[in-house]
Amino acid sequence: MSARAAARNLHGSAPDRSPVVLLVIDAINDFDFADGRQVAADALPVAQRIRRLKQLARGAGIATVYVNDNFGRWRSDFRTLVAHCLRAGARSRAITGLLRPDRRDYFVLKPKHSAFHSTTLDLLLEHLGARTLILTGLLADSCILLTAHEAHMRGYRVVVPEDCVAARQPEDRRRALAVMRRALEADTRPVEAMDVKGLRGGAGRRRGRR
Repeated sequence: MSARAAARNLHGSAPDRSPVVLLVIDAINDFDFADGRQVAADALPVAQRIRRLKQLARGAGIATVYVNDNFGRWRSDFRTLVAHCLRAGARSRAITGLLRPDRRDYFVLKPKHSAFHSTTLDLLLEHLGARTLILTGLLADSCILLTAHEAHMRGYRVVVPEDCVAARQPEDRRRALAVMRRALEADTRPVEAMDVKGLRGGAGRRRGRR
């Protein structure tokens, strides 16, 4: 078997074909950091809109991939992380409850800010046939921005709904979105202005894909 044929054969572990993929980045989060309480409060309406976007994406046949920091818990898997964020009294409970993944979703754990750095995301997106990435989650000026830069360099069309990303301060979010629009040609229209089914129909072509 050729290397290319072998790469296509993952024994059913990535069965979907999805030219558009929704990434939910670091939204499963315990908010145990400086300003975490404020960020959690600001992120709650963002999570509600991500939930709505995920429902629209599911209806359009768009796969969802959760890309999450492991928060230094190197012995944990993603399900353990979800349970940690759902524990009674946690400031993360409401947001994780809204965005809790199900068996149809994919997940990738990341050690650093970018969703691509030292993760399996590249390989998963290749098998899904992804050409357009919708980035949501937090924080707009760090993990979202760095992931968007790497996606753009890899030739993906980048979509970052402006009302589906959170930051520590409103100005941080505005600046990050402005950079992504200008430097990465990102589509930052809010959820209600997006044609989610149209994104799948016109997913775009990879530019200079490796």
